[in-house]
Amino acid sequence: MIKRILIIDDDMDVLNVMEEALGYDGFEVVIASEIDDHQTMLRDKQIDLVIIDFLLHGINGGEICYQIKHSPEFGHLPIIIYSAYPKVVASLGSYGCDAFIPKPFDLADVTSQINRLLHCSSNTMFTN
Repeated sequence: MIKRILIIDDDMDVLNVMEEALGYDGFEVVIASEIDDHQTMLRDKQIDLVIIDFLLHGINGGEICYQIKHSPEFGHLPIIIYSAYPKVVASLGSYGCDAFIPKPFDLADVTSQINRLLHCSSNTMFTN
């Protein structure tokens, strides 16, 4: 079964590269440069994993991660946050992300993290 990945980033160049690379790796990729109602998108697109840039216009990616992780419907979804700012790592624990990837990143590392998290989530029961 093809896994669907939602990538949220306000940089269209990053979104386009990630969409192409992950599509080539066999994932179905949904991209969003801004997102007002992430729960509707998660539900409608049947997303399996979320990747979020930490710095977005109007809200940080950590807050979106926190909202998803505290949702009874979507709290089980694996979430990766990436950022070019290393100090972000210190605050990630309060958001609940499953992985952090520093920018610049190697796409092979992103794919490796995705595969690890999708494998873990398919073999683990999550409770809220």
